[in-house]
Amino acid sequence: MDPIEAIKPWKDSSLAMMLEAQARGWQIYYFQLGDIFLDQGLAMGQFRELKLRDDNDDWFEDVAAGRCRLDELDAILMRKDPPFDLEYIYCTYILQQAEENGVLVVNRPASLRDCNEKLYTRSFPQCCVETRVSRNPEIIKEFVNQHADVIVKPLDGMGGQSIFRVQAGDPNTNAIIEAVSKHGRSQTMVQRYIPEISAGDKRILLVDGVAIPYALARLPAAGENRGNIATGASTRGQTLSERDQWLCDQIGDDLRARGLLFVGIDVIGDYITEINVTSPTCIRELDREFGLNISADLFACIERRISA
Repeated sequence: MDPIEAIKPWKDSSLAMMLEAQARGWQIYYFQLGDIFLDQGLAMGQFRELKLRDDNDDWFEDVAAGRCRLDELDAILMRKDPPFDLEYIYCTYILQQAEENGVLVVNRPASLRDCNEKLYTRSFPQCCVETRVSRNPEIIKEFVNQHADVIVKPLDGMGGQSIFRVQAGDPNTNAIIEAVSKHGRSQTMVQRYIPEISAGDKRILLVDGVAIPYALARLPAAGENRGNIATGASTRGQTLSERDQWLCDQIGDDLRARGLLFVGIDVIGDYITEINVTSPTCIRELDREFGLNISADLFACIERRISA
């Protein structure tokens, strides 16, 4: 994961997972990307063993440190936030080596590489709004003119970074497309604008392809088009609608087949806009509002996989 010293413990899903693992008697070994390496074809890691506390001021302490073969562990949770860059990809290759030697990696390293959080939606066209992906500014502008009101975003961002709403005739259109596509050097996603964003960008969590029955709707702040907590969105929990559950049912089998045990989808109106596989969040918010323990569902699944 990212530096544990810098997390916001009251809202951090990785901490919620570690607390649950600790409550089940697991030892918690913590790694950052720079701590894992290959040695003579073996995946290795320099770890810090942690003790966790559900305390917003003092949430962890180091109790030991050492080095181990990653395949000596029972399970590895990959919870590194984007950017999904080459260093992230290299890390998945090392984790895949550990997986091939018998350790359960959540989520599966090959699937982390294959399932870009924006592009993976292509596998479920029945669930998605009209979308185009291109690095060619003219092809992107053609889509803008066709649909008149669109969202333009990069394929590798998170937390609402570099997401723009563009309407036909906007004098900033060229500049926005140039900025997001890096002057035609980076593939860019453009989607028809979904006005139901005013009712929230819903985060729905799935464990082993099965939806938690509640969503966290993130409502854009005044003057914002983005339903991201990082951009000031407020939140409201709600029960899944029939359409929400249908969307989850459409993707559940594929998630299980790909070893994607913990996933968060973003739903606006009737459509999936993203399928988050790297480090989905919102566990703590949903747990508090609805009296859940989503991490317990995840670790029950992990323990079943290990004992199978």
